[in-house]
Amino acid sequence: MDRVALDLGIIQIYWYSIFIFLAMIIGCFVIFKEAKKKQIDEEFLINLSFNSIIIGILGARLYYVIFNLSYYLQNPIEILEIWNGGLAIHGGIIAAFIFIYYYCKKNKVNLLDITDIIVVGLILAQSIGRWGNFFNGEAYGQVTTYDDLLNAGIPTFVINGMFILGEYRQPTFLYESVWCFFGFIAIFIIRKLDKFLKKGQPTGFYLIWYGSARLLIEALRDDSLMLGPIKIAQIISIIFIILGIKIFTKYSAKKYNEEKYLYNYVPPKEKAKVVYFK
Repeated sequence: MDRVALDLGIIQIYWYSIFIFLAMIIGCFVIFKEAKKKQIDEEFLINLSFNSIIIGILGARLYYVIFNLSYYLQNPIEILEIWNGGLAIHGGIIAAFIFIYYYCKKNKVNLLDITDIIVVGLILAQSIGRWGNFFNGEAYGQVTTYDDLLNAGIPTFVINGMFILGEYRQPTFLYESVWCFFGFIAIFIIRKLDKFLKKGQPTGFYLIWYGSARLLIEALRDDSLMLGPIKIAQIISIIFIILGIKIFTKYSAKKYNEEKYLYNYVPPKEKAKVVYFK
């Protein structure tokens, strides 16, 4: 499969770069649409988004390089060649979250107000970005056969692209992309329809949803980042699930103040009291 989308001689534009760019643009569009409904300050969000993207990309690359350090010590110039792939989503999420936490605290903004909005665009961006891995021949799974993939309903062009290292591979990038897309639909619908949704629950849902999928899908992958004999992505996924459950259950507790509802919800027995989104 040709990794180059457009060859201009001196400059080559890779499909990987195109899909990562599309993922960021579409993800930010969704985030800004969500934020506008909640009257989040636009200048604050622009600064947050711009810096989070830059720091997220750097974090994703650093994370990948660290777990392939022996290779990059011998080929240091390739550290800069991110168009060849090598952006680890967990590293990006962790780095971006650290900055978001700092920036929200600095501006005295509730962290969950922001993460509940961000996860809607983030999970959609992840779904789109995985197709960059497809064109780069990354995020592939265990050896299988053409017929098995065809019988499983995998599109022919994907099957052909999964002929890697002389054998057909499980399209684990596709499994994760589809799972993330359904996660986006689920979060979007939940935020629209559930008037009982509380702050933190979309964030908790995202961590549980993505963590569970990645934990299972990673077991099928053959190009995982390793920490000795352990797949590091599975460790991070378990942490995501535990953190997600903790966040989700904490803000589902009956004693949790009604002012923490994500939407303007007035409990039936307190009709006279108007609760505003904070």
